[in-house]
Amino acid sequence: MGKFLTEFKEFAMKGNVVDMAVGVIIGGAFGKIVTSLVNDIIMPLVSVVTGGVNFTQNKIILKEAVKQGTEIINPEVAITWGVFIQSIVDFLIIAFCIFMAIRFMNKIKNATRKAEEEAAAEEVEPTEDQKLLMEIRDLLKTQVSGKNKD
Repeated sequence: MGKFLTEFKEFAMKGNVVDMAVGVIIGGAFGKIVTSLVNDIIMPLVSVVTGGVNFTQNKIILKEAVKQGTEIINPEVAITWGVFIQSIVDFLIIAFCIFMAIRFMNKIKNATRKAEEEAAAEEVEPTEDQKLLMEIRDLLKTQVSGKNKD
């Protein structure tokens, strides 16, 4: 049992497992944000543009519901194709939002990387003290090499 717990601890504490867990948690939170964007902002706009069409009400009834007064004995059997269409629309909107977010993050990452590369590529001008020290170094090299020739 101790070996099992040790192996599990090693597995659970590996960086990629922890990173994956963080990604899942952030992904879930991001999913809620995107769902809210779709349901609360985009879909009302789509509803205005389409004249208030609600796809979720569209269905093909295969078998009518059996009622006794107001009580439903057997519910209807139906193909709710409108819910399917609505799910496809939601998916496309969510996929587009995620694409745009990733595209934006990649642009920021590339801009940051480019700025870092440019900063590293810039040659730093030595200070006056550094220039003087380099001159002294060069003079000492010539003196030492001159003595070695004698």
